[in-house]
Amino acid sequence: MRFTRLPPIAQVWLICGGMPQTAPSQSAEDYLERIYELIEEKGYARVVDIASSLEVKQASVTSMVQKLGELGYLNYEKYRGLVLTEKGREVACRIQRRHGTLSRFFSLFGVDVETQKKDIEGIEHHLSPATVDVLEDLAQFFEDHPDTLKQFLKSRKK
Repeated sequence: MRFTRLPPIAQVWLICGGMPQTAPSQSAEDYLERIYELIEEKGYARVVDIASSLEVKQASVTSMVQKLGELGYLNYEKYRGLVLTEKGREVACRIQRRHGTLSRFFSLFGVDVETQKKDIEGIEHHLSPATVDVLEDLAQFFEDHPDTLKQFLKSRKK
């Protein structure tokens, strides 16, 4: 049997989006993102804080935390709470980057923060890394060419 090496983007897509036994689900991504944010904000993440911020029951958080632990995304450390592993931090950082890129992109076009939140939550899990890269490049292009952005925005108001 002959194996072909996949291009890097295909490897990332397989690791992050196509392998059910190792890739986090949309829900798991939301948990990892929130755990990462709590650790950044407070220095720790507790089940009660995650449940409160995601508006879910503590039992649901406990169940997901156990699954994420089994998959190697986080550990529970006595007196420190939940700690992301390197694998968990990588996924959380990727999610944060994707979220930030979408927010930056929508902000350029004057989309209000509340609409952004709803829209980003609706689409962020369905975008490939390649699409996020394109949106990031497009946002950078418009930031580097404000006259082109103004021209585009003006054309929309007709």
